[in-house]
Amino acid sequence: MDARARLSAGLVIPAHPLALTARRTLDERHQRALTRYYLDAGAGGLAVGVHTTQFAIREHGLYRPVLELAMEVANAARRLSRVVMIAGAIGPTRQAVSEAEIARGAGYDAVLLSLGALRDASDDELIAHCRAVADVLPLVGFYLQPAVGGRVLGYDFWRAFAEIERVWAVKIAPFDRYRTIDAVRGLSDAGRRDIALYTGNDDSIVADLVTPIPTRAGLRWFDGGLLGQWATGTHRAVNLLERVKRGRESGASAHLLSEGAALTDFNAAIFDAAHSFAGCIPGIHEILRRQGLLAGTLCLDDRETLSRGQREEIDRVCAAYPFLLDDDFIAANRERWLS
Repeated sequence: MDARARLSAGLVIPAHPLALTARRTLDERHQRALTRYYLDAGAGGLAVGVHTTQFAIREHGLYRPVLELAMEVANAARRLSRVVMIAGAIGPTRQAVSEAEIARGAGYDAVLLSLGALRDASDDELIAHCRAVADVLPLVGFYLQPAVGGRVLGYDFWRAFAEIERVWAVKIAPFDRYRTIDAVRGLSDAGRRDIALYTGNDDSIVADLVTPIPTRAGLRWFDGGLLGQWATGTHRAVNLLERVKRGRESGASAHLLSEGAALTDFNAAIFDAAHSFAGCIPGIHEILRRQGLLAGTLCLDDRETLSRGQREEIDRVCAAYPFLLDDDFIAANRERWLS
């Protein structure tokens, strides 16, 4: 299989750490040992020059040497036909394009593109940036959690991002269930079933891998993981992913897990996660109003109202997940309850 097909099949991809000497210079001996460990452990890919490798390698002139060293070891081990090599790229467009060019020159398959440096850019500006990098190497999108340098990327961004032809995969790592589901929905609603989904949520690795997320196009699974966590215990991680795949085939717990993902999406609309829960109480009121159990959505504080777009989001989830509502039960008993 080519690199893209291998990504789609689902892989364990460790985010490669950086080995340093006591003088904080590159420790090539231990750096090579780490790469050999991951390869022999059965990792299906390596992500180098990423957050776990430390973004500061750029400032110390180590970006190119570290990328080339990992490629050299993989090549010497004759693993390039089986291992997907992914290089991290960051910064404004000129820097990210330059790093993608370095990665291409070193023989890498794709770029994991972080958007943390473009904190104030609009979605259109972000998409233009991504297209410029995709012209150099195929993209693995990256939803990096804001706590470590990422930025919030909403449903609309991910739907537009999926329209970039050379997107091969997305690492979703906001450490937030609402934002995780937003990203999966955006990618799926764009009609791109060929974009592989990789969890980067170190706080919910197994939950991501075993949970089918409902979308308009059907259930979507995370295909694999690209994780700093898997820079340790890599051999066991390979075994874990194999067991997860077997469990999917048997259908064990899939229905309940999928319902759990639906409930999270439903809650995001009602509790107004998109606006930091500003409309959570009016959102609850709105559901009860529609069911005839409240006359309106007013709160004691007249500033507590539905947020812009929240009503439409509630429309969406009510239509998508009617099985989460008590509409029939309430309709059968409402008059008695109100008498």
